[in-house]
Amino acid sequence: MDVQREWFEKNYYEILGVAEKATPKEITSAYRKLARKLHPDANPGDAAAEERFKEVSAAYEVIGDPDKRSRYDEVRSMGPMGGGFGPGGGFGPGGPGGAAGFDSGDLGDLIGNLFSRGRAGRAQPSGPRRGVDLEAELTMPFDAAIHGATTTVQVTSDVRCPDCSGSGAAAGTTPRPCPVCHGRGAVDDDQGFFSFSRPCTSCGGRGRVIDSPCPTCAGSGAVHRPREIKVKIPAGVGDGKRIRVKGRGGAGSNGGPDGDLFVRVHVEPHRRFGRKGDHLTVNVPITLAEAALGADIAVPTIDGESVTIRVPAGTGGGRTFRVRGRGVVTAKAAGDLLVTVEIDVPRDLTDAQRAALEAYSAATASPRHDPQPAK
Repeated sequence: MDVQREWFEKNYYEILGVAEKATPKEITSAYRKLARKLHPDANPGDAAAEERFKEVSAAYEVIGDPDKRSRYDEVRSMGPMGGGFGPGGGFGPGGPGGAAGFDSGDLGDLIGNLFSRGRAGRAQPSGPRRGVDLEAELTMPFDAAIHGATTTVQVTSDVRCPDCSGSGAAAGTTPRPCPVCHGRGAVDDDQGFFSFSRPCTSCGGRGRVIDSPCPTCAGSGAVHRPREIKVKIPAGVGDGKRIRVKGRGGAGSNGGPDGDLFVRVHVEPHRRFGRKGDHLTVNVPITLAEAALGADIAVPTIDGESVTIRVPAGTGGGRTFRVRGRGVVTAKAAGDLLVTVEIDVPRDLTDAQRAALEAYSAATASPRHDPQPAK
């Protein structure tokens, strides 16, 4: 987008009622509030409100866009933009210190032409550039997530060319500094009292010239291909955790470092164990007799062995016991194993079992006939 003349004449921050240091969130909030208030649908037949709505929308179109806002701020910092460049301010005829024959249109066209190159026309750094970061997804079993594992993930990306080691030059040759920009990757473009940089057309902004390009990567220094990357998953990783693998992302350019790989871990549920933070949970059935009389019961752990816990006499179903240190073990701490007992009510009774339960029932008052005080 070309720089507009209105950029010199209007203060978009004042139009939206925000400070020049306002955050993007504050700018958006201010715009939405004004837009709701001034929208033509809310003010039918009100020409003033419609004009104000257009003005607010134009302001937000510029300072609501990070790139346009940066260019707008840069243009306004070049001179006394606050009062505009027309009569009564700036460099236009009639303005203080104005020069005859050089008005706001001249200066606006000049700077507009310079900025009309947009992003592609701005000089880019010719030094080393870091490669892009990559994302990958990994699904792993519950046990492996608890104990940690080393596995591989598949990604497809640009990688450093194996034949030229990323230099872009054929074997036995090396790139040389560009004789036009002297390795800068940009040349200065003087426009009177303004000076801008533009990419060097001789080297394409890279700052170096490759006389004999590598045949494998055609001089780019990178090739696009699938690869397997080994990833070490730490013990205790949780579902949804993002693991960073440094330097295994996209290839850097001009000698820059490679990006990073971020692996999002998805943990499959376990048929027996659950997880609450660093604690593991498990439900263990006990008999009615064990609940009533008390018992020592064996409880499984995620390691495959069993631990013994004491269930006191009179334990009700749903009670939870804590086995310390037998939960998720990480480099920082160890969680606990939370054991919830459930009373297993038998469905098929032998004659002896039925007789014993009937005798117990006869000797026991029903809770319905022996009301307890409300708690």
